[in-house]
Amino acid sequence: MRKLIAFDEDTLDKLTQLARDRMGTLQELADEAFADLLRKHGVPVDLKDALRKSAGVSKTSTSKKATPKTGKTTS
Repeated sequence: MRKLIAFDEDTLDKLTQLARDRMGTLQELADEAFADLLRKHGVPVDLKDALRKSAGVSKTSTSKKATPKTGKTTS
């Protein structure tokens, strides 16, 4: 899906230069920036992140740690 985003000339020049410096593209910079923004707000970026988050939530809510009983008594 394509969306248009407007940048002022100075910002676009700086982003273009950063992309060149990193030997990448403006699209790669945008992908990285939006992925970081989603992570910052706790939104899974891809299926792998969604599954990891789902497993982490259910794992902590369903498992209860019980203290092991050794059967030893101290006198």
